[in-house]
Amino acid sequence: MSTHTVLGKEVQMPVRIRLAHAFMATYSVPAAAAQRLLDYSGLEILRLPGGRAMCTLVFVEYVDGDLGPYNEFGVSFMVRHHTAGPAGTLGDLRALSTGGAGVFIHRLPVDGEFTLAAGRGIWGFPKEIADFDAQHDASVRHGVLHQNGQLIVDLTICPGLAVPQRRTGSSFDAYSHIDGVTRCTQWQMEPSGMRARPGGAELSLGEHAWADELRSLGLPKRALMASTVDRLAMTFQDATPV
Repeated sequence: MSTHTVLGKEVQMPVRIRLAHAFMATYSVPAAAAQRLLDYSGLEILRLPGGRAMCTLVFVEYVDGDLGPYNEFGVSFMVRHHTAGPAGTLGDLRALSTGGAGVFIHRLPVDGEFTLAAGRGIWGFPKEIADFDAQHDASVRHGVLHQNGQLIVDLTICPGLAVPQRRTGSSFDAYSHIDGVTRCTQWQMEPSGMRARPGGAELSLGEHAWADELRSLGLPKRALMASTVDRLAMTFQDATPV
């Protein structure tokens, strides 16, 4: 079991999140435009039929975990696993359906200094400080994100139908890239109280440069899927450079 020192405090691995809340919207975006955004990572976007890719925007409230309470917003893309060989659309669909794909974290602003230092130092997650106004306990979920006084996103999610709870959690490989290094982290999730629906998201973009990145993908537009998670437990292992 490894230990990391973060701002003078010891963090033992794996890091456990015992309770978090989340809401998110997933969009179909042009694969070529998405690939250009993440070329710096050396990873390949997961390509779906019609030259499309999957991009997810998510607000998370961490209530009880090893890094303390904080808010987080993520922009992520489904990518091919770094150990996978060349694949076409059918191979990418198979990887998506069997859990063989990865999740690349492109943006990950937070509102806490400790999680900022831990996220960057332990896993290489691209955490930056931003300002949050997020409602996770309302019937309609709503999150607004600013940085340096500039609006990035304003996202509203209408909960859908209850999703049957899986008996076991889901395991993903999460990819990150900072300081010229791409890393892979095993990420276990155990959601409960999950609801989902087609569409169901209303997105507004601001004047921030990150909002312009999302516009380059054709957003705002109708979401493929919107979902909410009332209770989310997670475990993060050590990161491995790839």
